[in-house]
Amino acid sequence: MALTPLDIHNKEFGRSFRGYDEDEVNEFLEQIMKDYEAVLQKNKQLEEQLDMTNERVTHFTTIENTLQSSILIAQEAAEEVRRNSQKEAKLIVKEAEKNADRIVNDALTKARRIAGEIEELKKQSKVFRNRFRMLAEAQLEMINTDDWDLLMDYEVDTAGLEKLEAEEE
Repeated sequence: MALTPLDIHNKEFGRSFRGYDEDEVNEFLEQIMKDYEAVLQKNKQLEEQLDMTNERVTHFTTIENTLQSSILIAQEAAEEVRRNSQKEAKLIVKEAEKNADRIVNDALTKARRIAGEIEELKKQSKVFRNRFRMLAEAQLEMINTDDWDLLMDYEVDTAGLEKLEAEEE
């Protein structure tokens, strides 16, 4: 068990004939007691300071561990976001490719349909042209016939018409 300043103060020495000077011993003990008390006080302060420092170290260690965990979680989250983004980008590209294929196929189908319609219109145009030519030729033949000359030479009896008009009135 360690000595306390009170133990030093209360220490009593036995007396002998040729002993030490009692005042000197008391003075020396008093000095030892003060120094010992100062050392104990300083030791107590240092222990308190060590405890506070240990608490701070523990606190900072906890913060460091938390930060490391947070960094790991953030890295994992970033990696997950990157993976998800890559997956989403692949899906978008696939969807765009499907849409592009569909658009190209639709355009090809429309182009084929329009080409078919153009061919049909060409056929109809040829038929119309042939019919129109035949009609024009028939009309021209009709104009060139002698029937027109006969019609021009035909005389109408207007006297009979005047008589009919008079009767109707």
